[in-house]
Amino acid sequence: MNKGAPSLFVYMMKQDDPRKCTSAKLFKFRHAIPISRPSMIPRLAIVLDPFAGLVLSQSDREIAIRSGICAIDCSWEKAGGVFKRQFSKHERRLPILLAANPTHYAQPGILSSVEALAGALMILGIEEQAVRILSLFKWGPTFLTLNREPLRDYATARNVREIEEVQRSYF
Repeated sequence: MNKGAPSLFVYMMKQDDPRKCTSAKLFKFRHAIPISRPSMIPRLAIVLDPFAGLVLSQSDREIAIRSGICAIDCSWEKAGGVFKRQFSKHERRLPILLAANPTHYAQPGILSSVEALAGALMILGIEEQAVRILSLFKWGPTFLTLNREPLRDYATARNVREIEEVQRSYF
């Protein structure tokens, strides 16, 4: 991994169709580290949680680089129950982004694991790694196209308040 590029982790809950699992492809190409139990999530990693109270922002960049970013790969139908537990003291939700994956195309916030990780990387200003992981999927570059302006503005926001203002202006 490049200096300044965080380790990516995915806690696999195996609730979805394995043929559509974006995490499996990340593992195959060694872009993410699979985790099979919650206790294996690095203690200080940022865990992407769509229901977290805090929004991911530039202020999380150093934590991400030092301790990594973890996505929880679960079914969206079961997400409400899955995220009732606390996985980390650094749980963050992404501001609204549009999905590009074929299952949830253009739906706000219903991202695949690779889209969530790439969105987090873009917001943290780690674009090269985001582009690299999205390039594994035919529809990956579309995620960046659909979200070009919001991602640019989220990444330049100085704090959570500004990110929420950007989110309101787009969505």
